[in-house]
Amino acid sequence: MKSKWSLVARGRLLLTLYSSLLTALLLTGCSEPPLYQQQSYVFGTLVEVSIYGKDEASAKGATGKVLADFDRMHSMLHPWKEGTLGGMNEVFARSPEQAALPPEMQDILEDATRLSAQSGGLFNPAIGNLIRLWGFHDETFQATLPDPDTVRKWVQAQPSMNDIVMENGHYRSNNPAIRVDLGGYAKGLALDRAVEILHSAGVEHALVNIGGNIIALGQHGSRAWKVGIRHPRKPGALATLELADGEAIGTTGDYQRYFEVDGKRYCHVIDPRSGYPAQGVQAVTVLIPKGRNAGVLSDVASKPAFIAGKVGWQEAIRQMGVDAAMLIDDQGEIQMTRAMKKRLTFQAASPKQHEIP
Repeated sequence: MKSKWSLVARGRLLLTLYSSLLTALLLTGCSEPPLYQQQSYVFGTLVEVSIYGKDEASAKGATGKVLADFDRMHSMLHPWKEGTLGGMNEVFARSPEQAALPPEMQDILEDATRLSAQSGGLFNPAIGNLIRLWGFHDETFQATLPDPDTVRKWVQAQPSMNDIVMENGHYRSNNPAIRVDLGGYAKGLALDRAVEILHSAGVEHALVNIGGNIIALGQHGSRAWKVGIRHPRKPGALATLELADGEAIGTTGDYQRYFEVDGKRYCHVIDPRSGYPAQGVQAVTVLIPKGRNAGVLSDVASKPAFIAGKVGWQEAIRQMGVDAAMLIDDQGEIQMTRAMKKRLTFQAASPKQHEIP
């Protein structure tokens, strides 16, 4: 088998840095001060907080609170290291053992369970053992295919968020195959929490970017915040759009974490029905209107559509309550809803486009 891991390893950090640079250029190209920006590395990706209209000391203080909360959440929700969720996963594996329910986790797990049911199970945070089997739990994953029988074993075990029981201040699992990985949820939750923190700090205008999951507060001076959607196969932006106050945007792509074996790409988005990485799609982007959980939905809603693929993605976004969405298939052709098309400004030489109702 011919592996392209070395190319991927070098490219992953460059893609992450490029995405941040693109956003920064779009934000600051014509900006007037005061615009405060600070970057960090959390949730396995580059994050950036941009605050407009505050003096540097106030903006720096507010940003510090946001980044500190990101660090706290990263430790709490990491599925593989020692911490809150990591410890819960060890208890799940010893089903029917139970333990005291940690603070915050009941609301988070109940919300993730609700969204999993809404997606028809395509968004399934309980398949952490499959993610580990494919190696995507590790920052330095290898370009190797897992044993098909082991894949089949974890699929047949049918781990589900519904197998988690939380009652009387304790939790347990009805299925020892559960290992919860909130990688498709945590960044969105962090965006929603960032909005709360910034509002509490008196910040009215800001943009928070966690590895391409972005939420806007207010606007950038006299204009809306402008962001770019990365082309999944070429350097540069495929399209740009302006985000209104409270809107969030998120993309799931096969270029974010992947490896190639014998010319076939295997990305980090696992189809829980087959146990194998989803195929046939390069990227799905969703635009979420202002709401209490806009950040969470921007993170979660693109996953079921990506897994459902070219045939099922429209039904998947409908189930998630999303009106504005775009899919780029494995041939580079674009399908997008009318609501999304109205918002996008495509760059030169954009791929073939198909509008759907």
